[in-house]
Amino acid sequence: MVPRGLERDFVMDMASSTRPLDWLADFPAIPEGWAYLDSAATAQKPKPVIDAITRGYAETYATVHRGVYQRSAEMTVAFEASRRRVARFIGASSPEEIVFVRGATEGINLVAQSWGRANLRPGDRVLLSTLEHHSNIVPWQLAGATIDVVPLTEDHRIDLDAMARMIRPEHKLVALGHVSNVLGSVLDAKRAAAIAHKAGAKLLLDGCQAVPRMKVDVAELDCDFYVFSGHKLYGPTGIGVLWARAEILDAMPPWQGGGAMIDKVTFEQTSYAPPPARFEAGTPHVVGVIGLHAAIDYVDAIGLDAIAAHEAALVRETRDALRGLNSVRLFGPEDSAGIVSFAMEGVHPHDIGTILDEARVAIRAGHHCAQPLMAYLGVDATARASFGVYNGQRDVEALLDGIERVKRIFG
Repeated sequence: MVPRGLERDFVMDMASSTRPLDWLADFPAIPEGWAYLDSAATAQKPKPVIDAITRGYAETYATVHRGVYQRSAEMTVAFEASRRRVARFIGASSPEEIVFVRGATEGINLVAQSWGRANLRPGDRVLLSTLEHHSNIVPWQLAGATIDVVPLTEDHRIDLDAMARMIRPEHKLVALGHVSNVLGSVLDAKRAAAIAHKAGAKLLLDGCQAVPRMKVDVAELDCDFYVFSGHKLYGPTGIGVLWARAEILDAMPPWQGGGAMIDKVTFEQTSYAPPPARFEAGTPHVVGVIGLHAAIDYVDAIGLDAIAAHEAALVRETRDALRGLNSVRLFGPEDSAGIVSFAMEGVHPHDIGTILDEARVAIRAGHHCAQPLMAYLGVDATARASFGVYNGQRDVEALLDGIERVKRIFG
């Protein structure tokens, strides 16, 4: 648990931004003097999550939904309690709307292969945006969909005015990133939903970068599908969530076959379980689900508003400092959510990342699984610093000192 009184200290630190937060002590994989600025790729894990995972394997482990012995029954109760926790966390109307998957990538693939193959006909189209992650592009190509692309505004947001002009009855699905993993730009999801629904299309939101830093209420957003990954939410890898409206899930066919997703099997015919079991073939990642529950509890104890304010302060400080360097090009809007992407004239982002690593600063350098966006920006790659609850002003200073070293080395 987060120590008593830390929430107040956190808010005070937000206002002053003078030192790393006390929450840093909750993250044993971050040693003293190491600035971890790659949370958009994967977040470090707090001790309550690590402890929950350890207990899950060392003390309480058993299969779920199958055993009649007490340990299995208790683990099943904990597993389904986690499903209810996720439902509350994102405002789902029922736990039966929560499907556990390996991550957002699998969640989008599930929708593409199940809903997409059942509903997309020749001539139907899918509407994406320029800033989408490959995981929200390739699954639609594999499903045989024809794709149209919404452009970005000058400040690198999804251009919803353009979307409203582009969308046609042939567009059966709109799939957009709630927060860009490269630019940090936040989608006006409610307006996107209104545009999609007016045209008769469904809306899928990729929430990987949204759920760690902002309140998500799927009912308020009025979307039809929502996906996110646990490991970006301070939880374990290998676990994620697909949410969909109950009536949509109920009409979707299974996409994988195996145990747990069936009603009755014969060699002649198989009938299938209702959602969510229909989409959870095989033994699930039981301990991953338990760890996700602990991660949600941890984030809620801090408060998503406080996390958003903290990261916003770090983003402002970083962007203001980088803007003063005439060799640096910044990407994304000024109010980017927890992410600062940039390029330096004459220096490849991989070289920036390597030199920063020598100074014990960890950033991401590359195309960030968003090659179409890189082409739009006119670069092969960017350097990206992304923040979490464990970061503070000292990490920003280490980043800026490292960039000064890059400038000295490359002249």
